[in-house]
Amino acid sequence: MTVRRDPHSVLASDQKASTKVTPAKFKNAHALREPGFLKTLGIAFKFFFSKPKNTEPAGSIPVMELTREELLTAPDNTLYRLGHSTLLMKMQGVFWLTDPVFSERASPFQWMGPKRFHHAPISIADLPPIKAVILSHDHYDHLDHAAILQLADKVEHFITPTGVGDRLIAWGLPAEKIQQLAWWQSTSIKGLENAVELVATPAQHFSGRSLRDRDQTLWASWTILNQDQRIFFSGDSGYFTGFKEIGDKYGPFDLTLIETGAYDKQWPDVHMQPEESLQAHLDLRGKRLLPIHNGTFDLALHAWHEPFDRIVDLAQRHQVKISTPMMGEAVDIAEAQAGQRWWLEQLPATQATNKVTNKARPKIASLYSVIAEQ
Repeated sequence: MTVRRDPHSVLASDQKASTKVTPAKFKNAHALREPGFLKTLGIAFKFFFSKPKNTEPAGSIPVMELTREELLTAPDNTLYRLGHSTLLMKMQGVFWLTDPVFSERASPFQWMGPKRFHHAPISIADLPPIKAVILSHDHYDHLDHAAILQLADKVEHFITPTGVGDRLIAWGLPAEKIQQLAWWQSTSIKGLENAVELVATPAQHFSGRSLRDRDQTLWASWTILNQDQRIFFSGDSGYFTGFKEIGDKYGPFDLTLIETGAYDKQWPDVHMQPEESLQAHLDLRGKRLLPIHNGTFDLALHAWHEPFDRIVDLAQRHQVKISTPMMGEAVDIAEAQAGQRWWLEQLPATQATNKVTNKARPKIASLYSVIAEQ
């Protein structure tokens, strides 16, 4: 596995590659607009005492169960959405996993915090060996401590932004399994018929797992180059000019996996409104859009189904090909199918007329969150 950095790309002075988290904070290309202390208190009050009831589904989220045998016999270039920003991809006969979150709650505590709307389509124990885990940043809804420990023995490589890998080492993972990259650095995963190149591309967000470690690790999006196929994974990001820069450098992308959820006008620079998600896809010169970061946790004040409603409507109006698979549904990376509007099954006005007919799908009790990441 080799690391390469584009000599023509510019990194912020404190975003050099390193093997250790330094006290210096990482920075975005532009300063974020952030609420002050009083506004933050107001947001917290809304989360705890006056959240709309429709931020959580009233019924069960449909999940298509997966088995190890099904994954092993699946064709190459198949993708499965496991929930939130956790995606399992099969490329060149091996498996790749993004931001694996399998715990019941996206929280430092399993007795409080945002609780899953649905279980994962497959357990960690049933997963086949994983060639690489690709991490975007260290927030609890993207970096799951329990999942990382359970995955440690079945994963060959952990690819992280600078500093995030040091967290994994502190948790007991072998340093030789971990590769940390700064923006615009790339690494080639070999031992395959054709090497897969992973590029840590910029994102506009922040990091931290406590009140005292804000921005001490880097956040990133990822460009995945598999033979003649190009995939973009956004991680978390507000809309910024970096999407066009990535698109100009690595586009067009066959599939863009772009966050569309947990947005609000009160934190405009760290998550995208659906209109911005669509624009990011266009900036990246994407051929097909698969919206992520939705449908699993209650992390904002909008209706839980709103991200799907808005992004699908926008895609149709702008003639953008969009894929909205159910959790666990197989997707062809090269020709991602549109998918059913499965979330309509959960809405009171349409529940009687929009039933999904997969008899094998289990019914899952509704889950409710009590705190939010923001």
